[in-house]
Amino acid sequence: MDDPDVILQQLQQRIGADIQYQQKTVDEVLTWWVPKDKIVLAITFLKTEVAQPFKMLYDLFGIDERNKNRFNGLPMADFTVVYVLFSFERNAFIRLKIALRGEYPSVSSITSIFKNANWYEREVYDMFGIRFDGHPHLTRILMPLTWQGHPLRKDHPARATEMGPFRLYDEKQDREQEALRFKPEEWGLQEHGDDADFMFLNIGPQHPGTHGVLRIILQLNGEDIVDAIPEIGFHHRGAEKMAERQSWHTYIPYTDRVDYLGGVMNNLAYLLSVEKLAGIELPDRAMVIRVMLCELFRIASHLVWFGTFAQDLGQLSPVFYMFTDREKIFDIIEAICGGRMHPNWFRIGGVAQDLPNGWQRLVQHFVEYFPAKIKEYEKMVIRNSLFKARTIGIGIYTLEEAIEWGVTGPGLRACGFEWDFRKKRPYGGYERFDFDIPIAQNGDCYDRSLVRVEEMRQSLRIVEQCLRNMPVGDYKSSHPLTTPPLKKFTMQDIETLITHFLNVSWGPVIPAGEAMSCIEATKGANSYYCISDGNTAAYRVRIRTPSFPHMQMVPYISKGYTVSDLLSILGSIDFVLADIDR
Repeated sequence: MDDPDVILQQLQQRIGADIQYQQKTVDEVLTWWVPKDKIVLAITFLKTEVAQPFKMLYDLFGIDERNKNRFNGLPMADFTVVYVLFSFERNAFIRLKIALRGEYPSVSSITSIFKNANWYEREVYDMFGIRFDGHPHLTRILMPLTWQGHPLRKDHPARATEMGPFRLYDEKQDREQEALRFKPEEWGLQEHGDDADFMFLNIGPQHPGTHGVLRIILQLNGEDIVDAIPEIGFHHRGAEKMAERQSWHTYIPYTDRVDYLGGVMNNLAYLLSVEKLAGIELPDRAMVIRVMLCELFRIASHLVWFGTFAQDLGQLSPVFYMFTDREKIFDIIEAICGGRMHPNWFRIGGVAQDLPNGWQRLVQHFVEYFPAKIKEYEKMVIRNSLFKARTIGIGIYTLEEAIEWGVTGPGLRACGFEWDFRKKRPYGGYERFDFDIPIAQNGDCYDRSLVRVEEMRQSLRIVEQCLRNMPVGDYKSSHPLTTPPLKKFTMQDIETLITHFLNVSWGPVIPAGEAMSCIEATKGANSYYCISDGNTAAYRVRIRTPSFPHMQMVPYISKGYTVSDLLSILGSIDFVLADIDR
């Protein structure tokens, strides 16, 4: 593996310009500032020319820098565009930044280098008004086409109360309806071919097969899909914007609602980033409690996927059985956390409370009960001939295509690639657990199903290890930025009382810096990139979700299949609309 300084020297020679090295990032991700006019050359070099290349565009997002306390030695900018690349061979991220000046700046598109850059650039345009020259279809993606302003700019209101009462006049309703009307010519689609007339069909936004408010416009030649245009954003709730008006502590419940089937796993991705910034180290007991709850939620999420996928393909009974078992998991979650789907139970520095008396009995019962149910569901669904007919050889993509489109999680492992962030880049204490990484070989709907079913077994192994080896000790760190602070320190003297009062009322003051987490969530890689300017709230929080790039790939893997096959493809991806739209 080349030393970073060697890569930097090669890159500077390749683009013919100096690159500024951001010496200190809390997450230790290599971070370089690249001249705006050299970004295409720089990314081309890192993807195709450097040894052990960075073949995945992991994330791309913007930052409005205009209100920020400037970090010493870094370029002055009105806006920053951040490109996060990943190399599987190096097992390393690299972060490229470009500084932009002006009210509505522009930069060259990289869609010619990375296919999945398309949606990411559209999102930056939508949220910040930054234009990408050469983009094939630069339009809004999360906000309505008629929206005024760009929500993640600092001058855009963060609350509905700042925007005045909403009124839907007849003229406005007509304008909104017209904006929703699909116009094929705007997407470069034709209604007539050389030997066929194409039909355009709406799937959604209200449709049981889309598992939420999702619209897909299909271009059809008979039953065969010629092209597909997903329309997302109906579920967008401004999750990143809300982080800027909540304290570091009070934002935790909002994370529960992103992948709303992943529960506390959302908390973990966010808190790992905050704890890096704060320099908080967790007690062993707190880490193992977190792992146990996360793996229970992984099983619960996979049960929802399994039951609803079978239902999509015509089996009605499995979803009732699997939801019943999901309720058994929620009984454990409720006994420990007090909540079920959205327990909001993890805290900065640990968890909200220690495990209650009797938790072992509940977990032990489930560990003994569930293996037989997995076998039953495999026989009922996976071995079913109709299920096989609807999934084998459908929605195929190769490993190279998966990486190009930013696919992670079970969808990546179904291509034969043994990659799991819990194993390859352990976090939160996962390095102390023994489990296997399930893989398959064909990259189709069926193999994606096989991987998820086996993942439930592996998660159960981890839960059992937590049960057998739960450490004694504290459930929360004694670090002064732990929130809320441990109560036992409150009444020692006036200083500890003041600290407790301020941490609870205002929230902790997180040191200035930036840090990115990366976890293996229920659907793939989930990251929170948090920027602090030394205040009680985040300056910027970027949420990288797995469902966003996975949905972007749907048109590519649907072409040539039928409408009924599309339902198989959508179900096999296992997406959540809030995970796409945030």
